[in-house]
Order: sequence, then structure tokens, then C-alpha cells
Amino acid sequence: MALNCSSTNVATSRASISRSLPFQSRNPNVSFPLNLSSSLNRSPKPFLRVSADSTPKARFVARRKESVSVRQLGRPLIEYMSLPASQYSVLDAERIERVDENTFRCYVYRFKFFAFEVCPVLLVRVEEQPNGCCIKLLSCKLEGSPMVVAQNEKFNASMVNYISCGSSQSNSSVQQLTSDAVIEVNIEVPFAFGAIPVQAIESTGTRILEQILGLMLPRFMAQLVKDYQAWASGDTSRQPLGTGKI
Repeated sequence: MALNCSSTNVATSRASISRSLPFQSRNPNVSFPLNLSSSLNRSPKPFLRVSADSTPKARFVARRKESVSVRQLGRPLIEYMSLPASQYSVLDAERIERVDENTFRCYVYRFKFFAFEVCPVLLVRVEEQPNGCCIKLLSCKLEGSPMVVAQNEKFNASMVNYISCGSSQSNSSVQQLTSDAVIEVNIEVPFAFGAIPVQAIESTGTRILEQILGLMLPRFMAQLVKDYQAWASGDTSRQPLGTGKI
């Protein structure tokens, strides 16, 4: 009986074995064939990258409409509402400053968002319209703790506030002055809030926006009426009448 173990056959057997070795997992019922030659010839796969879009996002939306009755004086309200923005009073020098003829910077009241204190600074532009004007948000910057300031690159906001008077009652001694405002904020949920459900964050954020509008719009309308009364009585100084207080 002869045993023929040529070097060629041995090499072929080793190559055949090396090309396909079963990799035994810890589970004895499961094995994975490990193909060495195909793995070496295949280009390496890129690392998996987590897209920024996977970051949780929250959306806050609030709307408020405020109307006040204004008794017309010597000069009609519609004439006051038709003034060019360059002749507007800043109403409250403590919280509003003029940037140019149509642009204003507004400092909103400080408020608490969970454990953080936030103070938004708004840059708005006034666009003249028939029977009133439209105030649009150009940009918003958050001031406060380092954690709050870090969110400035992670959110966007929009706001529109339409201010008008009732043109159908131009001959009436009393007219309606109306402000209709909508604010929307979209923000990436900070890592520190990761354990809080997005729905709870959105609910809190929306409630805060509603509270801000609930504070600011009535005060804004009262200042507007006061400014109209000063203008209609012949005061052309356009001096701000507000004190910065709520």
C-alpha cells in the first residue's frame, strides 16, 4: 500500500481550506463561513456615519390676536397707521432700538425654559401695508448661560405680526386696532434634554411662546394707542413712551 503526499496536493488542499474556514460562533448551532480570499480582494467598507438629521427636533408654534378700541382724535387713526416706518416711534427705548429706517432690535423679557434662563434678542423689519404694517422677524439670538448661547446654531425662528385698523369704519369715532402675531421655533433637542420626551419639550416651549405673546401684545397695543394719542394731539417728537417694565 503506497501513500502519495505530493507537495502540490498538499498546497492545493491548504489553499482550499484557507479560502473557506467555518467560523464557529458561541452558539454551536450557528456557524459563519469566513471567506479570506474574497475579504482580501474586496475594498474596505466606509465607517458608518450618523447623519445630523437623526438629532431629535422640537417645534413650538404660538399665535395670538389682540384688538383694542381706539377713539379717534383730531387726526384719524388710519392716517397714523399709514405713516412711513422712518417716522415710527420706538415706543419703548428700554427694549427697542432703531437699526435703520425700517429695522429694529427688540429685547424680549427673560424667561425660564426648564432650568435655564433665556433672553431672546430679535431683529425685525417693518413693511408698510394698506391700513397698517407687517412686522417680520429677520433673526433671533439667544442670550443667557453658555448652554443657552450654544443653541444659537441649532435653531431657527420665524415671526409675523400684522397690525391693522378697521378701514370699513373710517368715519366712525371709534375704530378697532388689531395685532395678529404668529411665532414658530424649530430647534435641535440639546443633549442635556435627551431623556425628556420631545412631546413634553414641545408642550413646554409652546406654552412659553404663548405666555410671551400674552405679555407682549397687550403691552405693545397699549403703547401704540398711547403713541397715536400723542401724535393725534400734535406731538411730533416721536419720543418713546415705554419704560421697559411689563
